[in-house]
Amino acid sequence: MSMAWLWKDMPDFQPVREACALMGGMTKLAKKLGVPVPVVSGWASGTRPVPIIRCVEIEEVTGGEITRKQLRPDDWWQIWPELRGGD
Repeated sequence: MSMAWLWKDMPDFQPVREACALMGGMTKLAKKLGVPVPVVSGWASGTRPVPIIRCVEIEEVTGGEITRKQLRPDDWWQIWPELRGGD
């Protein structure tokens, strides 16, 4: 089932949307992370930032296809300074 209707007329945060697609939908990603679907919806719409611990979990469940850097573009270097090496 397409989740596109959830994002209609909403600003979006592409990395979370891509994570949802990789996991087979928003509901499946929410279940995998142990959070309610509306929480993931808030991240996907850009209305809520992805919490630090969830960034690590999303990176893990997507096999690294969605990274912590992508999920926290404004502050990743402050949270995970060890990731600076490649930039």
